[in-house]
Amino acid sequence: MTSTLLPALRGEQIAHTPVWFMRQAGRSLPEYRELRAGTAMLDACRTPELVSEITLQPVRRHGVDAAIFFSDIVVPLQAAGVDVEIVPGTGPVIANPIRSRADVNALAELEPEQIPDIAESIGRILEELGQETPLIGFAGAPFTLASYLIEGGPSKNHEKTKSLMASDPETFSLLLSKLARISSTFLDVQLGAGASAFQLFDSWAGYLSRRDYEAHVVEHSSAVFESLRHHEVPSIHFGVQTGELLTSMSRAGSTAVGVDFRVDLDDASTRVQPGQPLQGNLDPALLFAPWEALAPRIEEIVKQGLNHEAGFVFNLGHGVLPYTDPDVPGRIVDEVHRVSAEILAARG
Repeated sequence: MTSTLLPALRGEQIAHTPVWFMRQAGRSLPEYRELRAGTAMLDACRTPELVSEITLQPVRRHGVDAAIFFSDIVVPLQAAGVDVEIVPGTGPVIANPIRSRADVNALAELEPEQIPDIAESIGRILEELGQETPLIGFAGAPFTLASYLIEGGPSKNHEKTKSLMASDPETFSLLLSKLARISSTFLDVQLGAGASAFQLFDSWAGYLSRRDYEAHVVEHSSAVFESLRHHEVPSIHFGVQTGELLTSMSRAGSTAVGVDFRVDLDDASTRVQPGQPLQGNLDPALLFAPWEALAPRIEEIVKQGLNHEAGFVFNLGHGVLPYTDPDVPGRIVDEVHRVSAEILAARG
């Protein structure tokens, strides 16, 4: 069955709603844990054989309408020369955090020649994936990358990041401009190798006020989308806890806007640009609920999504949680396809 993802992102008529899951490739799958045993995360992300197999595992198991490129948000930073390690139980840890203009100036650009493994991984994936299932490229947004670099790792408050943003906006802007180019290069290689859509993921944007997001951040995310426009592929802009930022994010230049689980799709529909598709937004924690409780929530989200006439892609409102029953996502795919097909058929 040919995927409906790309037509849905273009607002075209489809027979059923497409489904994919953020973090569908990873910790919830026993075959992933077995394959990754003894291999550090960043090493796995730079090994084409592993990247290909991990990307394809959820497509085989769940029957999703798209593969998402297996990577990590800090891979392009590592490739550009940043000393970063993903510490189990903590996340990315930066050996030498950015504190000054000199630190920003010392951050190297990313060149396509530094990531031949990324293009090789895409080629391997596409060879097995075939023509019917699209591959979505992936990169972190400039603000989220900046937060890791400034804080030195994950942060609950982002106080160092916000301090630099407020006290030295020129240096902050210089950093985000450089990171926008790094993300653009990382995505450009993926798209040049054959990925047919991409998502820009802003993990930490939801910690900002709308005022600060608009003053300091959105222009740099916009620069990523603008730099990749020549590929003429659909794009998705997603952030966590970004309900108050949806209108601003929707103006950054993406084809579609991802919605996290804290915002009803009916509300999100009023906040994005006319003609802009939505993606979302089942709470990933609900995958632990009994099916009798989960199924009605799936149907509700499908109905709200299809009420948004510009286009709709079913997803979670964040990533698949590590100990999710690996049988549940596939069951959700089947249910979304069934419910949406019935609704769309009834509409004629």
